[in-house]
Amino acid sequence: MNLSSKTLGSILIGFSLILIFLLTFVKINLDSQSEYLCELTALLNKDMKQCPAHNNIISWIIVSAFGIGFILFGVGVYMLFSSKPIFEGLKKDFKQIDLSKLDNEEKKIYEVIKNKNGSAYQTDLIKESEFSKVKITRILDRLESKGVLERKRRGMTNIVVLK
Repeated sequence: MNLSSKTLGSILIGFSLILIFLLTFVKINLDSQSEYLCELTALLNKDMKQCPAHNNIISWIIVSAFGIGFILFGVGVYMLFSSKPIFEGLKKDFKQIDLSKLDNEEKKIYEVIKNKNGSAYQTDLIKESEFSKVKITRILDRLESKGVLERKRRGMTNIVVLK
């Protein structure tokens, strides 16, 4: 399922508006019940500190839920009107290459790198392909000359990145 940030933003806005709408009715109902309990406590000539409406945390829970609803609304608005995609780095599109121009060894290395989201350590390629260091280096040289990938030096090893 391909879900864009604008679609997710719209869903969050809709969910938050429904949540705020329902919480409004719950809060109105709770306030009317609390008012009745306060009146009943006053009729019984008891101190307001003994009123059950003042001794519970339900209203704080509802206020917290309102806060969550408004936060969801804000995040949804941000996602809806944001110019850059939120899920930008999750799936990368690689340069289209003609796989028929690659031999079997090159295809194998290309698929291993592609399955690792487009980048892999050269030592990992040696382990996964079961080719020797020299053979991997030669295959990577050929792929690099064809413009399929590039190697970046990182300490004592290389990171191989698809273009």
